[in-house]
Amino acid sequence: MALIVLAADKGAPGVTTAATALGAVWPRPVLLAECDPSGGDLAYRLPGADGTLSPSRGLLSLGAVARRGLHPDQIYEHTQRLVGGLDVLAGLTNGEQASGLTWMWGPLGRALAMLSHADVLADCGRLGAHPELNDLLAEADQIILFTRPSLDHVAHLRERLTLIRRQVGLVVIADPRAYRTSIDEVRRIVSGWDIAFVGGLAFDPKGAELLRGRWGGGLDRSPLIRTARELAVRLSARLQERAHEH
Repeated sequence: MALIVLAADKGAPGVTTAATALGAVWPRPVLLAECDPSGGDLAYRLPGADGTLSPSRGLLSLGAVARRGLHPDQIYEHTQRLVGGLDVLAGLTNGEQASGLTWMWGPLGRALAMLSHADVLADCGRLGAHPELNDLLAEADQIILFTRPSLDHVAHLRERLTLIRRQVGLVVIADPRAYRTSIDEVRRIVSGWDIAFVGGLAFDPKGAELLRGRWGGGLDRSPLIRTARELAVRLSARLQERAHEH
């Protein structure tokens, strides 16, 4: 189906929370893949359907068996399921593990892009420290960069865009009390840039904490999930339209 890369630049807010929130409400079958070479913490911060997630099952175990080739069918042999039902491919737990897997990012991107029965949300963390990740970005159907609604954060993004050299979507992590105003202000700043769209996601620490526990109840009513659902529907529809065009 589609590979959607979610990433940020220097100083931007947590991509993992945004990726998990989007995965929780995505309107089509979806896999959340933690693809940050610097290391991630999905295995430690989110509850598995069968208890705690195993940090040794995911990218690390996939890399151990994929040196002779990586096929899409292999991906789900290394995924786990969260309490809310979201399938995840847990990432590396520290940056040192990435040193032996520099070859993996291109083949991983191609395999994720070729999954026939699910979209993939690839949490790539903060860009810049690992140039080999560009091989995965090249396989993405859509790259989405997250930013705060401040001039210095947006300025960093402009530098990043010159390096990516392709059209991206921009999502503003905005205070719910000034949500629409913040998004409109960033949209004004980036007017004239090669931006596919500007969307928003609520900055909601309480919602992020609820996301770490059992999903439902208060989480469904949180600004984080309400804005994530709006963004997920918009992104999914956009990807389907592009697929039909091609």
